[in-house]
Amino acid sequence: MSLVDSIKSAMVPVHREGYPFIAGFGIATLVLGLVWQPLFWIGLILTGWCAYFFRDPQRVTPVDDSLVVSPADGIVSAVGPAIPPRELGLGGDEMLRISVFMNVFSCHVNRSPVRGRITRIEHRPGRFLNAELDKASEENERNGLVIDAPHGTVGVVQIAGLVARRIVCWADEGSPITVGERFGLIRFGSRVDVYLPTGVRPRVAVGQTSVAGETVIADFSGEAGFPLVRVS
Repeated sequence: MSLVDSIKSAMVPVHREGYPFIAGFGIATLVLGLVWQPLFWIGLILTGWCAYFFRDPQRVTPVDDSLVVSPADGIVSAVGPAIPPRELGLGGDEMLRISVFMNVFSCHVNRSPVRGRITRIEHRPGRFLNAELDKASEENERNGLVIDAPHGTVGVVQIAGLVARRIVCWADEGSPITVGERFGLIRFGSRVDVYLPTGVRPRVAVGQTSVAGETVIADFSGEAGFPLVRVS
């Protein structure tokens, strides 16, 4: 492998949604550098962070309808029963909710946890509380998708956070979606909740790091029990 190939393989693509922000940071850096040179270097670091934030790496997704993969990079912040948001039309009974919290250093491109057809997309305005808080699922601004999957109906909710102020979703209601497919992102810190039918077995625990499109978070087959974990 040549040096050029090595460099290319190490570089992570940047999602097009980030181009305006990176350009804005770059222009601001040049202007600040004219005012005071140390500000140029601070701006350059922030511009690099902005490009890093909007990175969009390839992922190796397990293709198995019985598996549910993580919709986001981050830390699993909740695993347990919860009533889904009313606007999703999933009823008033509890479902298994698995939440993944993304900080400002996480990759923020969101991916579908299952294969199926998107039957509903609903956006709700709200507050911008810390997305790690449990009440953020009810009070924060959010965008929800309902996916008719081979093993049942799945809800996916993008939740804005304390810093995040913009939820982006480019999926279309009524369109098919494949497991691991990109469907949106949330700018600058947020959370994604996945609501699964009763009987699905979780495959992650609170505090575990998950990778969007790769980490298996639940199993429809019912063969795997709740994992034993230790912090190390």
